[in-house]
Amino acid sequence: MPMWVNWFKSFLSQIILAVIVLGATVALWIEYVPSARPWLERAGVYDMLGIAPAEAAESAEGPRGYGGGASKVVTMPVATGTLNDRVTAIGDGRALRSVAVRSEASGRITEVGFEAGEHVDEGTVIFRLDDEAERIALDRAKLMLADAQESAERLDRLRQAGTATAVALREAELALRTAELAVRQAEFDLSQREVAAPIAGWIGLVEPEVGDRISAQEELAVISDRSEIQIDFRVPERVLAKLTSGMPLVAEPLAIPGTRLEGRIVAIDNMVDRNSRTIRLLGQLANEGDRLRDGMALSVTLAFEGDPYPAVDPLAVQWSSDGAFVWVVRDGKAARVPVEIRQRNAATVLVSGALEPGEPVVIEGVQTLRPGAEVSVQGDKAALDATATPPRKS
Repeated sequence: MPMWVNWFKSFLSQIILAVIVLGATVALWIEYVPSARPWLERAGVYDMLGIAPAEAAESAEGPRGYGGGASKVVTMPVATGTLNDRVTAIGDGRALRSVAVRSEASGRITEVGFEAGEHVDEGTVIFRLDDEAERIALDRAKLMLADAQESAERLDRLRQAGTATAVALREAELALRTAELAVRQAEFDLSQREVAAPIAGWIGLVEPEVGDRISAQEELAVISDRSEIQIDFRVPERVLAKLTSGMPLVAEPLAIPGTRLEGRIVAIDNMVDRNSRTIRLLGQLANEGDRLRDGMALSVTLAFEGDPYPAVDPLAVQWSSDGAFVWVVRDGKAARVPVEIRQRNAATVLVSGALEPGEPVVIEGVQTLRPGAEVSVQGDKAALDATATPPRKS
């Protein structure tokens, strides 16, 4: 017999033996590793072997009562959750009120009635200017007023006695009114030598000192009422329809990590910026502990309620090459439902898919499931958790 015939027979026997070993290995894998079935189906191994996935599953299940029967699972009903739409922006903080203090007159500073960073009340005199000339003018005006008043009274008595004309009396009364106005003018000029706080608040750093000469309308200090802080920020125009005055917001100062402050929207601009397609908002929050300052940067978050979506337990979401899916128990059998994740929360996952509220979704035992397989529901997760929680002692 030719040598090549013997070689061919040996090679053929090795091929047959390898196929037998491979088939036995696949059968053992299917039997003892149920999660391998979907992988083998996607890899096309069933097609290569010429068997249907259902037949492979039935052969792997073996006789009833020995590793077969309905798969035991724990379910949780589908709930309904609202998709939260959040918008975050960076805004500039500014004091509730901020006023630049200026002098109405020029002169030399004779007194500074505060210290930098101090809180002052409205009407507190914070600067005094030299006022000697104004005091002299006031005294002169008062003397002229007294003389004019005495003359008017004397002419009034003479007019009653018939020895003074009405014209002379009118001239005396005019002189009296002029003197009164001169006194008022002198008092006003003297009051301008004091610079008072127009609002209550904290006064900032000040450069003018006693002895400095200032000019009229020169800025002397800035007083800020930061009992509340306003935030100037912008948001995209897509949320314009959801914005309302008084809407709550959460602000986080970038200079104080981990600090979350609650506030509200107090004003919405009346036009959208054409270049950035954003709209300007003004928020406001309490400045407890006086931690915030005018000009600080704050991260502002606005939360909007979106559309409702089915909510499932995070354990229910499975993944395959086609994407995410969940197992649903329908008529006592497992159904594979493709889903798309919309939002992940701490306790639930919002998804979109062919799910109805209240449907039982498998969260335990998913490894042994296949489409159309019979399942045995061992209980609802919420009920099991309630049973496992010991009652409180009264």
